[in-house]
Amino acid sequence: MRKAFIVFFVLGLFTIILGLFGFGGLTIEVGKLLLFVFVILTITVFLITSLNGKIPLETMVS
Repeated sequence: MRKAFIVFFVLGLFTIILGLFGFGGLTIEVGKLLLFVFVILTITVFLITSLNGKIPLETMVS
């Protein structure tokens, strides 16, 4: 997911440089949305891990 929002930001900047402002703005907005989702998921996993004392994947594997 982290790679996806980086790709959308770079693609958005590239299209804005080329003059495609509508598509570039849309691409930047999708990148922002993916960044927001990534940050929320990261904070959620961090809180679950710190409260539970286990990594969530350990419970799934065993």
